[in-house]
Amino acid sequence: MTTPEERRRSITELVTKHGGLSVEELATRLDVSESTIRRDLRDLAERNLVERTHGGVVPMTNVGIERSFNRRLIQHLERKQAIADRAVEEISEGHVVYFDAGTTTMQVAKAAPDDSSIIAVTSSPMLVLELAKSGGTVKMTGGEYRNETKALIGPTTEDYIGNSNFDIAFIGVNGIGADGTLSAPNESEAKIKQLVVEHSARTVVVAVAQKFGEQSFRRFGSVEDIDLLVTDERVPEDYRDLFDETELVEDVFESGAYD
Repeated sequence: MTTPEERRRSITELVTKHGGLSVEELATRLDVSESTIRRDLRDLAERNLVERTHGGVVPMTNVGIERSFNRRLIQHLERKQAIADRAVEEISEGHVVYFDAGTTTMQVAKAAPDDSSIIAVTSSPMLVLELAKSGGTVKMTGGEYRNETKALIGPTTEDYIGNSNFDIAFIGVNGIGADGTLSAPNESEAKIKQLVVEHSARTVVVAVAQKFGEQSFRRFGSVEDIDLLVTDERVPEDYRDLFDETELVEDVFESGAYD
């Protein structure tokens, strides 16, 4: 008979091998109940061996490792949609709006209002078709395609942004540190985010609350550099003092239409 520790070791190995599994899949593979798997996942998460998600689990994030785009696309989807629904309230008629590459910003692009007066700019080819549905003008930065994030990067992208002015920008992050630093796992993408913040009259970070406490390789700014952060849950107490000068909208998932 398998011991709980042996079963939990098997869970960690399976999750690492497959990049993430649902509770149902783990229960089937290990021939135990879903309630047993949930108890195991709580234990493993408390020991920082795996990371819980809605309905499943993924390997623990490392500073230098990026999760695949497709995997991130479905993680916390309803929460990202709730964040997006609130974020697009910041867009006004005639705005020039920058949409950062990313899975949360993709939901913002999908929720963008139908307004032909808006000029949308993005470094993500994947966002272009979504933004085109709004009826406004859509512009791409140009640049070198980076498959890991489906984004355009490099000198061409940086030059385009450096010579532009945005009324508002929606930015994604991979980590929000205890000191308020914002980070991304790639130097080129971090540089682009930094330039966007510098060239935007109003910067809105959209991020699920799980980003608090995470850290990626390259810093590109801090909470003090942005104007608004929209997140799905209440921000942990240790981080609340960071928002003395920055507006915070939280609990949008609990208070929105995705309860």
